[in-house]
Amino acid sequence: MSLIEQAAKRLEQLKNAGIDLDGDRAPALEGQADRNARPSTPDASIREAESREPLPEVASVVVKHATRVDASSPGQPRPTERSRKVAIDLAHLAAAGMVTPDAPRSQIADEFRVIKRPLLSNAARKSPTGAVSPNLIMVTSTVAREGKTFTAVNLAMSIATEFDRTVLLVDADVANPSLLGVLALGESKGLMDVLTDASIRLSDVLLRTNVPKLTILPAGTAHRRATELLASEAMGQLITEMANRYTDRIVVFDAPPLLPTTEARVLATHMGQVIVVVEANQTTHSALTQALATVQSCPLVMTILNKAARSEIGAYYGYRGYGE
Repeated sequence: MSLIEQAAKRLEQLKNAGIDLDGDRAPALEGQADRNARPSTPDASIREAESREPLPEVASVVVKHATRVDASSPGQPRPTERSRKVAIDLAHLAAAGMVTPDAPRSQIADEFRVIKRPLLSNAARKSPTGAVSPNLIMVTSTVAREGKTFTAVNLAMSIATEFDRTVLLVDADVANPSLLGVLALGESKGLMDVLTDASIRLSDVLLRTNVPKLTILPAGTAHRRATELLASEAMGQLITEMANRYTDRIVVFDAPPLLPTTEARVLATHMGQVIVVVEANQTTHSALTQALATVQSCPLVMTILNKAARSEIGAYYGYRGYGE
């Protein structure tokens, strides 16, 4: 006989014994009232003995069993699961010329202070259409090796120094992920695993870092239908969750390049802002024009000139707005 059946039988016996379990008084007090009001007959003795048994223990068994059933029932929230904590080697990043929260003022830090300011200003505004969230920022490039991951990491690090902002850095270059390698972190499940395995939640694969306001979502396990997954309804729901879970959150996506792949074009349809990284003296005007044409659906597009000589620093970034 199960615990629930035992408990139900026990409660039925108490009710048959005349004990009102629905009253405002505790069962033990009601048993005492019965003893004062009625003579001590054999039936009354049975009721007295039953009323002295530890009724709270029976109730406790029912509650514990019910909790166990509810926890595994469909639609019920699962116990809270904490994301994994990782440590980024900030000294290594600083030595590589990248932005770190505790590093002294530098040229690269100042450049990304300038770059992030209009992005944060846009993120603070509500989207006029409500179709996209301006706190979703995609970093991409025309072709590979122009510095998009370098830009995404530095931008996320710079935003993490803000007093009133947190940042989620997503490795969305699912075909050729490099974010964890740049940060010298080991392989981990991530975005693709959430999209392909219903038992894995977003919170299960997030990496909390030793930079207090920076969290990382790895690309996860490679999948041959990555483009279709990024275009799926599940991805749209996941992006909405990322954008709206915290009001102070900026989400930075390190996306694939625009011309050789289609994943970035699909992601751009969800983005509020896009940064296209352009390599100085390498990317042609025609390639850039073609790349920008693929993200015209995004309302705000910024172009950043990367690997520029010092004499070109005055024009190292540009800003373009579509749909204004």
